[in-house]
Amino acid sequence: MTRYFAILPAIFIVAIASSSSHSSEAAPEYVVQDGQVDKATFNGYRRFHGTCHACHGQDALGGSFAPSLVESLKTMDYEAFKQTVLEGRQVTDASGAVNAMPSFGNDKNITKHLDDIYRYLAARSDGVLDPGRPPKLPKPK
Repeated sequence: MTRYFAILPAIFIVAIASSSSHSSEAAPEYVVQDGQVDKATFNGYRRFHGTCHACHGQDALGGSFAPSLVESLKTMDYEAFKQTVLEGRQVTDASGAVNAMPSFGNDKNITKHLDDIYRYLAARSDGVLDPGRPPKLPKPK
């Protein structure tokens, strides 16, 4: 997956993950300006830290149960992310250890906010959002 960045006049950074030729859905976009995030990306931060951080660690840096999503999203496109979260998966590593991601397809706290969670993780993975609770951009007037 290739990521493109566009810097808008107000130093807005919008990441757009390009979809593959057989992908039907574009990846959700995030907005980060001077370390502040849009409402959807902030919601993704909240939702991630409400559920996902228990395994994937604070700020998506990985934990004892699951890998860093900051690193995983560098090679995982939106469709693969979505499929993994909704359906779960099992992976056996080189040592023979089995790592399992449970399915969250029936968890409305995840499914209703999956795009926002992706926005937050993509911003972290792309290196435009620092660890910690991000401040929100002011509401438009």
